[in-house]
Amino acid sequence: MLTAGEKAPNFTLKDKDGNLVSLSDHLGKKVVLYFYPRDNTPGCTRQACAFAAAYEGFKAENVVVIGISKDSTESHRKFAEKYDLPFILLSDPDLEAIKAYGVWQEKKLYGKVSFGVVRTTFIIDENGNIEKVMPKVKPDTNAAEILEYLKA
Repeated sequence: MLTAGEKAPNFTLKDKDGNLVSLSDHLGKKVVLYFYPRDNTPGCTRQACAFAAAYEGFKAENVVVIGISKDSTESHRKFAEKYDLPFILLSDPDLEAIKAYGVWQEKKLYGKVSFGVVRTTFIIDENGNIEKVMPKVKPDTNAAEILEYLKA
């Protein structure tokens, strides 16, 4: 996994509407980049809704919020519509950004070992460098913790 101080790997992925979005599009602004396992699962839904609830606070701080999972653009579109998500969701089916950021890891669930996305949030500064890494975040408190950090 990447660490604070490293250059954030650039990527270009499709959003829920099929538009290409690159991390470099947002140079000059702070970016909250969060990786999550799957649309419409309980934890991921709580995390996305917490980001949506805190979205005005992020806008007030001039911060861009981007969520990435390996779900399809269609899945993201339905997820965003269902929960009225105002921020960017990007589809990474080929694991381009997911692997570049080191969040594709071995996971153990009920004794079964598999690979998947480890819920992780990166705060990227205005120059495209990783300012803070928050590994294995809690879905319910992640957005509030980030806002608190940004306002400090």
